[in-house]
Amino acid sequence: MDQRSRAYVASGAIVGIFLLVQLGALALVGPFQSAGYQATADPQDPTNSLVYVAFILVMTGVMLAIIRFDVDWLLRLLLVGTGAYVGLFVFRVLVPPVLTVPLGGVSLNAVAWAGGLLLGVALWVHPEWYVIDAAGVVMGAGAAALFGISFGVLPALILLTVLAVYDAISVYGTEHMLTLASGVMELKVPIVLVVPLSLSYSYLDAGTPAAVDDDGDAEDADAPDDPERTSTDGDAVGADEAATPAANGGSVGEPTADADAAGDADDDSELDREALFIGLGDAVIPTVLVASAAFFAPATVPTVDLLVVSAALPALTAMVGTTAGLVVLLWMVLKGRAHAGLPLLNGGTIAGYLLGAVASGLSLAQATGVTPYL
Repeated sequence: MDQRSRAYVASGAIVGIFLLVQLGALALVGPFQSAGYQATADPQDPTNSLVYVAFILVMTGVMLAIIRFDVDWLLRLLLVGTGAYVGLFVFRVLVPPVLTVPLGGVSLNAVAWAGGLLLGVALWVHPEWYVIDAAGVVMGAGAAALFGISFGVLPALILLTVLAVYDAISVYGTEHMLTLASGVMELKVPIVLVVPLSLSYSYLDAGTPAAVDDDGDAEDADAPDDPERTSTDGDAVGADEAATPAANGGSVGEPTADADAAGDADDDSELDREALFIGLGDAVIPTVLVASAAFFAPATVPTVDLLVVSAALPALTAMVGTTAGLVVLLWMVLKGRAHAGLPLLNGGTIAGYLLGAVASGLSLAQATGVTPYL
């Protein structure tokens, strides 16, 4: 199998992981609601989204400070601990309490707690790519379901819109996500999904893909070992490859003066990579709207069977929109440029949701949740 075919297979695997996260979130929304996991008193309150965005900004600053002061172990402990905690939420609703342990007047589901602990230990002692990806699916589905039942459709739409704009600014403008990426990638934590192009690839042994240089400035796009640029909170994705057309005075995707003589060689260089990386948050954030659309859908909206779960039609079309945005994003990444992920992913998800909602007989006001404010 040539390098181009491997890149396409890896891209297909990323699409598959996104679908697993979305199907998992849809399967979890009901059990999470029954377990009392709804995190907001009023899921329809639009300010819920602004609180979450503020939390992201604060956490981004904290993570940058931890990297700057070289206490990486603290950041790794925080992220691995978060993974184990979210995993515990998932296992508690999926694993029957066949074995319980009394503690402080309550009975703990021992198997679920063991599962969450095992997830954290695996991420800490052996964060190979398949461990990262397996944990990412569990974490992504759990986090998206938690936010999906806690954010009504209007707060979810606001969240996706604001984060798409923030993502574009942080990648194309301030570039602080690239600084964050280079620091977090060294830690081998479940912030990115890693899909190798060959079975011999080892994430543990691979060199750290650095998105920025030591001074915090974005590296030159022609750097031979420039990595795929992926944000650490999942709000960006991209790749920065060697020998892009821009290095010869043209923009990516445009022919240069030497294109006829070396077009094939340029194509090969753009695909010269060991693995594809994409932020876990790029899977989680769009899925929040998918889960919200399924959970808060009016009773009049038709449902569709999706293998082991059923979902409202707007949730299904939102999934289709996410996939469409992801395919375009991966195509752009394979051309050899760094790109923010959420503008395409969230844009596709929102467009897909609105199309499905209107097709289900809802007005735009009903679909967007603004009817109470009119």
